[in-house]
Amino acid sequence: MAGRQQDTLIRGHRFRRTGFSQLPETSILWLSGQLFDPALSCKSVENDMQKTDLPFGSRHIALELPDEVDILSMGSPVALDNPAQKIQEALDSSIGGPGIDEIIRKKKEKIDDPTAVIVISDNTRPVPYTGDQGILWPLVDRLLKQGVRAGKITVLVATGMHRGLTEAEISKMIDPRVLDAGVQVKNHNCKNDKGLSYLGTTARGSEIYINRFYMESDIRILTGLVESHFMAGASGGRKSICPGLIGEESTFVFHGAPMMAHPNTTDLLLEGNPCHEESFEVASTAGTDYIVNVTLDHQFKVTGVFAGELKAAHEAAVEHLKSYTAVPYEGQYDIVLSHGGFVGINHYQVAKAGTVAARIIKPGGHVIMLADNTDTDPIGSLAYKTVLQILTLSGPEAVEKILLSPDWTFIPEQWQVQMWTRLFKKIPIDHFYYYSPQFGDAEYELTAGSRLSEMAGIPESADPEVLVPKLVAAGIDKLKELYTGSGEPRIAYLKDGPYGIPL
Repeated sequence: MAGRQQDTLIRGHRFRRTGFSQLPETSILWLSGQLFDPALSCKSVENDMQKTDLPFGSRHIALELPDEVDILSMGSPVALDNPAQKIQEALDSSIGGPGIDEIIRKKKEKIDDPTAVIVISDNTRPVPYTGDQGILWPLVDRLLKQGVRAGKITVLVATGMHRGLTEAEISKMIDPRVLDAGVQVKNHNCKNDKGLSYLGTTARGSEIYINRFYMESDIRILTGLVESHFMAGASGGRKSICPGLIGEESTFVFHGAPMMAHPNTTDLLLEGNPCHEESFEVASTAGTDYIVNVTLDHQFKVTGVFAGELKAAHEAAVEHLKSYTAVPYEGQYDIVLSHGGFVGINHYQVAKAGTVAARIIKPGGHVIMLADNTDTDPIGSLAYKTVLQILTLSGPEAVEKILLSPDWTFIPEQWQVQMWTRLFKKIPIDHFYYYSPQFGDAEYELTAGSRLSEMAGIPESADPEVLVPKLVAAGIDKLKELYTGSGEPRIAYLKDGPYGIPL
């Protein structure tokens, strides 16, 4: 099958291919009696190592991995040649409904001086809001050209349960033309009861509290990134509202323990996924006029723009996403190497990579995880730390039993700890090895797992560019030494971290 690992024996030597592309046999050459393929830049003839890289926050760190490591990676979607033009085309030819200009005109026919709100993601998502790929200014520009005054336009940051963005973070994210035009920017605050509107309950019993400013705006537009999501199947679309703009109480069912324990609460699955269904019901109840979602490649280049009606445009984006994020693999692995990706600004967010690793790790196996936890708190909120400590001290079965108990009082962000249990039900907690340059003794003590540098026998230094390759190499070597199974251990590197989904 295309995309699966293939081992080809040529003159007694084993030639390994991974990934989605098939190379012509004529590209295989012999140099100094060794097999060499110039099309595979990841293969080093001299030391039989594979050259690759590890995404570490916003940068990439060069790695060399042993030849026996299977590098599992997503396909490579084609980036749009002229993203600015494609964005304009998407706004003109919308999916499942009228274009943005028609929507604005009809609103203005009913309301003389309408207000408009554009909902954006926070900085945990690499949504392009500035530059040639930016989707924010084209929307503001359309509103202005249709006669909506700049003072009536607001950009609302859908923080969900996260902290609000600082002015510096907002300035870094947003196209300067938006701010120069006089458009204001607000953070959603899930704990501000006065800033929420009550809309009733969902079929599952969620109390629907939505940002009041959003609900009172005349023109409502959602923006976001569609990528795999370990609870809701995929991000984007309805998630801009739920959980992006909901009140804290609205999470009690949406992120409650029973829903998180459901087997369909997982990546790349919408149909039958209770988390997706609840999110969509909340978003539909709140209502929106228009959405603009994008998909990205490994270099954060736009590969698709999907604008239009909430359900139709989002589903089109998800289908495009599935075409390249599903990662074929054969069998489970004794050792898995992964990373927190761009989203892994703290330990809370790295849970997404942990659940992906859980898909392919053998029971009792070992996982190496690295992340650049650049957030103000490298672990997460106090609520997250509280439940995380229960996991660290008592184990996955105990913490899930507690969370499912009717006597347990719901704590915001408990859901992320529950998602970590998917990994720790398969491997002992001390078989998880973590490294973050922002972690010190106190952080390692609080979080579940072992310190990668101690297992690898490598002292931590200030420069991750130098340290990360050493930790990975020494860590893999040490785990190979500790392996007690038959034959050689099977080792995999999840190159895309939380984004590529093994299926």
